[in-house]
Amino acid sequence: MKKVCLLLTLVLALGFAFSANASDIDLAKKSTLNSIMKRGELRCGIDSGYMPFEMTDKNGQFIGFEIDLAREMAKAMGVKFVPVNMAFDGIIPALLTDKIDIITAGMTVNSKRNLQINFADPIIIVGQTAIVNKKLEGKIKSYKDLNSPEYTIVSKLGTTGEQAAKRLLPKANYKSFDTETDAALEVLNGKAAAMVYDLPFNAIFMAEQGNGKLFFLEKPFTYEPLGWGIRKGDPDFINFLNNFLRQLKNDGRYDKLYAKWFKSTDWRKKMQ
Repeated sequence: MKKVCLLLTLVLALGFAFSANASDIDLAKKSTLNSIMKRGELRCGIDSGYMPFEMTDKNGQFIGFEIDLAREMAKAMGVKFVPVNMAFDGIIPALLTDKIDIITAGMTVNSKRNLQINFADPIIIVGQTAIVNKKLEGKIKSYKDLNSPEYTIVSKLGTTGEQAAKRLLPKANYKSFDTETDAALEVLNGKAAAMVYDLPFNAIFMAEQGNGKLFFLEKPFTYEPLGWGIRKGDPDFINFLNNFLRQLKNDGRYDKLYAKWFKSTDWRKKMQ
């Protein structure tokens, strides 16, 4: 009787193992990766106009930091990179209806979106940073050092920069501006100690006008990640994306592209 029970247990175990293995194979076959490889194209949903992530140059070509990252991804797959430009509010619906394979559109990862789609690891953290008047170099080493009544902090009205300045630097004097450029010029002209604002704008302003007049606290001190979005139920694609991003960030390519788009303004010459 014991031998019969043992044999039955082994049969059931093998049956479950075979079933699980078959399910895993079926899931892998349904992965977007398979569709991309068969088609020979990687369809990336973008919203051209988010500087310097995705833009249209004077020749009508798509350029930008995230465009270059996506090109590298297509190259790693051995397929053609196909950017699909659309309005931002239509990108998730386009993904869910299989009009695109992946969202590469400067999308902030948040809980609401994560209920609809999955995200790979962040491509960048574009939280709040600070550009500071050069006169304070050596004295200000962290954004926390700005939390004093002796300093005036500026940002754009109604932005996460304004929220961060008021929340994290409550002791400082705060002044808002209608545009981010006006706020930055206040620091450049020595009328304010620092500007708290999104990493992309501060990096570009620093590269264009900050030399010798400003210094940059470029490590974000709020968490606002941008990530690539894919359809749910696709562990193989998530696995590929995360490993690709780790490789990119550790073999020098990521740093090279970051310097090209955030620490230089040579790309401005290509713009319309």
